[in-house]
Amino acid sequence: MTERRPLTILFADVSGSTRLFESRGDEIARRIVANVLIALAEVAGRHGGRVVKTIGDEIMCTFPGPLHGLLAATDMHRRIKNDPEFQRDNLAIRIGLHHGEALVENEDVFGDAVNTAARMADKSLARRDQIVTTASTVFGITNTTGLRVRPLGSAWVLGKQAPIDIVDVLWQEDIAHVTTVQRVMQAIDATVTTERPRLMVRHRSQAFEIDEGTPFSIGRDPASSLVVETEWVSRNHALIEWKKGYFMLADRSTNGSWLKIGDDDEIFVHRDETHLRRGGSISLGQAHQLDDSDLVYFQCID
Repeated sequence: MTERRPLTILFADVSGSTRLFESRGDEIARRIVANVLIALAEVAGRHGGRVVKTIGDEIMCTFPGPLHGLLAATDMHRRIKNDPEFQRDNLAIRIGLHHGEALVENEDVFGDAVNTAARMADKSLARRDQIVTTASTVFGITNTTGLRVRPLGSAWVLGKQAPIDIVDVLWQEDIAHVTTVQRVMQAIDATVTTERPRLMVRHRSQAFEIDEGTPFSIGRDPASSLVVETEWVSRNHALIEWKKGYFMLADRSTNGSWLKIGDDDEIFVHRDETHLRRGGSISLGQAHQLDDSDLVYFQCID
């Protein structure tokens, strides 16, 4: 039977699992990740949620309404942070969710709402210990819940004609510079200014400020905006430019680039592009090493 109904879709992904498999071995790491997913499923059930599927180290759940999903998301983070076994291995989760019309068929869920929720949980948007959702999901929920959010700007979602406003749901004690969920739309509007977005880039002793009208090239070519002379860096290795509302990193190299944001796992980019948000580092031509002297650091300034 196929039916359409409004649902809150939640994706939770285990952060740190790659290092876990390297340090603990496949069998032990697989057991620990499975235990994390079981713990997340138990939390979902307590909030009226249903587990649709697990995909590797990720779990997908549905909830009858936004509040159920939001409260489950905050409790999921607390469950992982309060478990000594998970903390011994420095595990955390990142969560993305969205409420919208979904197509339910044979116990699975499909449609635009699922795609949007999955995008919220993407590494390029959500970091470890973070809950990212659409502003429409939290709009109208009263402040009696005590939930707090912080505007994150907007994000492009495949199939959407325009970027959508997104927020970070704060579940930890530090809630400076945040707003109650019922005021999220006003808070987002208040963050819109005439100031142009900028990206600060630093490599060794050099520092650069990039704005939306300035493409920034990186490579061994002497004509590059930033010249990095190491053998694993291509002549025209990468380009940073403002596209579709973001600063985008486009890799054009032979060996690829590795992007790291906060404590998240590295993202490998090769002949492709990804957007830069908040702050982090880029390793050109090889994965991040203990010697960080060749890293390119960036910081987004809204």
